[in-house]
Amino acid sequence: MPGFLNLRTWFFRGAWCLLAQQLAACGNSSAPAHRAAVQWDADSTTVRVAAGPQYARGAVWRFFWGQHYRAIWNTPVTAPVLRLASAERDSLLPLRAGGSYQSRTLRLRTTKGYQFVLRSVDKDMSAALPVGWKRNLLRGLMKDQTSATLPYGAYVAARLATAAGVYHANPRLVYLSDDPFLGKFRADYANALYLLEERPEGDQRHARSFGYSPAIYNSRHLLTVLRKRPNAGVDPHTFLRARLLDMWLGDWSRREDQWRWASFPGPGGTRFRPIPRDRDQAFFRFDDGVFTRVISWFLTKFQSFHATMRLSNVDALTTTARNLDRTLLGPLSAADFKAEADSLQKRLSDAVIDEALKAGPAETRAVIAVELAPLLRARRAQLAAVAQRYFEILNTEAWVVGTDHAERFVVSGAGPGRLRVQLLAIRKHRADSLISERVYDPQTTRQLNLYGLDGNDEFRISPDANVGLRVGIYGGQGENQLTVSGPSSKAESIAKTLPDFTLYTTGAPVTASPGIATQPDPHPELTNNALGWVKHYRLDD
Repeated sequence: MPGFLNLRTWFFRGAWCLLAQQLAACGNSSAPAHRAAVQWDADSTTVRVAAGPQYARGAVWRFFWGQHYRAIWNTPVTAPVLRLASAERDSLLPLRAGGSYQSRTLRLRTTKGYQFVLRSVDKDMSAALPVGWKRNLLRGLMKDQTSATLPYGAYVAARLATAAGVYHANPRLVYLSDDPFLGKFRADYANALYLLEERPEGDQRHARSFGYSPAIYNSRHLLTVLRKRPNAGVDPHTFLRARLLDMWLGDWSRREDQWRWASFPGPGGTRFRPIPRDRDQAFFRFDDGVFTRVISWFLTKFQSFHATMRLSNVDALTTTARNLDRTLLGPLSAADFKAEADSLQKRLSDAVIDEALKAGPAETRAVIAVELAPLLRARRAQLAAVAQRYFEILNTEAWVVGTDHAERFVVSGAGPGRLRVQLLAIRKHRADSLISERVYDPQTTRQLNLYGLDGNDEFRISPDANVGLRVGIYGGQGENQLTVSGPSSKAESIAKTLPDFTLYTTGAPVTASPGIATQPDPHPELTNNALGWVKHYRLDD
């Protein structure tokens, strides 16, 4: 026992000593611990440089704070030198500096109007901390944990996305020297490694990897359009495919501003398909140190890339995009989730994985392939189970969201213990147009919320809709009607038949059948109209 106590005391003293030492050094941590040595070739067209030699640490540090991908960060790689004045068979004019969360970015434009972006290979995880004492105290430690990301994972992810049928950018590794063409950005952006890729925005009819879309938009535009135009919609199957790819790659950082949307106008309205961007967190490896393992227990979204995708971790792996997923994947059934997972498994063959792992700098390909190939194959076999679990998570609380135009929500029984919801656009002098239809099972769905938003909406409920599933009806603005039709017409009979239905009111005029419970809407600022509804999402871009 005394020996055990001495060992435990040594462990904690040593751990806190390391932590105190790191925190004490945080004040000057915004700059790398030591600048990467750059070797130029004879004609100055390429360089050889390591992306992050500052992440090299001793054995004790790695024991407590993780091995991560430090060896790859510290491996010198060969990269072409980007000359802005003569790039892309044109020239690249710097437009605007940016970056969110971790990356530093520089937006560029050719004389022909095509846009590109430079994204720094090295990141800074301390940017996720709020400005103030916490960032000052923990900056150095958080910066070190950038080594949990794979610096060249975006190359592999792009090739796998091609095989999966998911749109993507095409990153290329470049070295940006002290180029006079940088102008006012020269001091902040010169002499570093970057990923250069086309920027998914505007007219992309020339770009195969963006579906030759005539117009690409950000998530704010998409989510606003969906709530204002009944004939606009996202292809839910392609979005589900992209989300399953995210999970397979271990990419947990998929908040709303991490997406762009390719639009495709047609006679029935505009359809949108997703373009995931910024693969910084793909293949994330965080929990291989004593302290980082403990931290991952509390910050559960920091899911590490392992051979096993535990079903208990699917919730945390997907939490950053939860509201977006619940909105866009709502029309899909459990069978749809399974079918998409099965299709993805077939697309991502061993040959596809092996070919994708040939991407990236030649100096790191073999190491990355040895580490990732067996993990990707093992995770691929679990896609169906993961898809099923994710369906269950999303549908614990399901949403059916209308627009600022008039819609009709028709709620009825769909056989023993099941509920059908149809959403139709009300069109003057024409037949109603079906927007979506879905059957819900109380064994999966505990709460179903119907959101009318603005417009004069109708909610029609059949008494056979009593299947033990709680239904919240949020009428929003406009003059709304809620009617119960069917064999039971008396108020007292209806109250007994539909005890799980609640109408949430905002003060707008509403005509409701007697017997339906009513409560004030707790957050009318989020449900009154399309402008309020967009506040459900993180739209920092």
